[in-house]
Amino acid sequence: MDPNPFETANAGFAQVVYEEFLRDPGSVSPEWRRLFESGVVGLTPSEPNGTETPVEPDAGQPSEALPEGVGVEPITGPAARLVTNMMDSLAVPTATSFRDVPVLELERRRRELNETRAAAGQPGKISYTHLIGHALMVAARSHSVMAHSFRTVDRVPYRITPSVISLGLAVDIQRKDGSRGLVVPVIRDATSKDFSEFYDAYEELVAKARSHRLMPDDFVGATITLTNPGGLGTVGSVPRLMAHQGTIVAVGAIGYPVAFAASDRSQLDALRLSKVMTLTSTYDHRVIQGAESGEFLREVDRLLQGGDDFYERVATDLGLVIPSSRSAEGRAAPGTPQGPAPPITAEHLAHVAAGMALVKALRTFGHRAARLDPLGSPPIGDPSLEPASIGLTPEIMASIPADVLRIAVPGETLADALHHLEATYCGTIAYEVEHIDNHDERVWLRQVIESGAYRATMAPEEQRRLLARLSQVETLEQF
Repeated sequence: MDPNPFETANAGFAQVVYEEFLRDPGSVSPEWRRLFESGVVGLTPSEPNGTETPVEPDAGQPSEALPEGVGVEPITGPAARLVTNMMDSLAVPTATSFRDVPVLELERRRRELNETRAAAGQPGKISYTHLIGHALMVAARSHSVMAHSFRTVDRVPYRITPSVISLGLAVDIQRKDGSRGLVVPVIRDATSKDFSEFYDAYEELVAKARSHRLMPDDFVGATITLTNPGGLGTVGSVPRLMAHQGTIVAVGAIGYPVAFAASDRSQLDALRLSKVMTLTSTYDHRVIQGAESGEFLREVDRLLQGGDDFYERVATDLGLVIPSSRSAEGRAAPGTPQGPAPPITAEHLAHVAAGMALVKALRTFGHRAARLDPLGSPPIGDPSLEPASIGLTPEIMASIPADVLRIAVPGETLADALHHLEATYCGTIAYEVEHIDNHDERVWLRQVIESGAYRATMAPEEQRRLLARLSQVETLEQF
């Protein structure tokens, strides 16, 4: 493990702390002070490049003269460290594998975990990155080559096999001067942690990063790094791989395929399209081959689809009990031939009838549970809106296909669709359309209400204008 944070992706952050140390040694923590006093130091702020000169791509080329008539300024401090790191990274011959991963199962299971976690009174939420990061480490247990790195000692090349696999997390932070920067703290021995331990370590490091409490030891030892540019809308990324690491994985934005981005929700649901995200694996090609990277991403994809009871193990690690819905292995991929259907029992028919009764109750009496009072008084509610009142449990609802219920909200089962139905009929808008005599009109209204086909996001000014217009119409009709 390299004890020098100036030789990691965190060199810029370490440079900031070093400059604070030079101004006032007492302003930094004892851990940082001991590191600097031991001789591990950064660039001297008074020198544009300190005592270190960034490596040029071609040392044989003469230095360029500064252009005239434009603004120029020397790059110093943390930015100079970043220049050095990026130039050093050019010495690492990399290649990148891409894989588009469906996120329907990830979305559903994350929501399920968070709902159960909240019901159990556990604090915090599970993010996509928590689950993806843990899946990376689970996959790395059987694909440890992705953590191998390369060194040259006395002109002899060596493959370095780490004793443990540690995950670097790219975290965007705001510095004390208001500027933004990236730090990469490290979850040590991440492959040995269960999800609860991984989650706690992740949250602790992110909290320390954002409160500027990271210590030198938090920065060293990363063998695989995870970065998430998708949070900014980036679809795919090929980040730089720092020296002495094996792989950096980037997570792209979650969304529908570009060809369907303009389609309305009802069309997407009819086509059973899943949102996707692009994972990229950029690796040191001297010790890792393309097939190994591709197999690694394939294993991550398999886990995120529920392989090896991934989500059930996550729930167990958190001390949660979640009703098992159809697992990834038990759900055929689109286009997969289906075997003979199991016999339909009287009990299953009763469950479907109960599901249809619940949908009818939501359409007819959902307005009684809608949150319409701007002052926040609770709605009246109705017992028929509770699944338990008609014998429906989460397990039973997970066994009822949404197709047989003739609903237009997303979801493959009643369990998937229920929260969408409740959000539609028991939200901040109430619908009462079931009294309409004309069958075609009633069916059309259900379709557009549940699909959100005509639901639009409006600016506050437009909302106020519409409220004033509705108030005028209501006054005219009532008085």
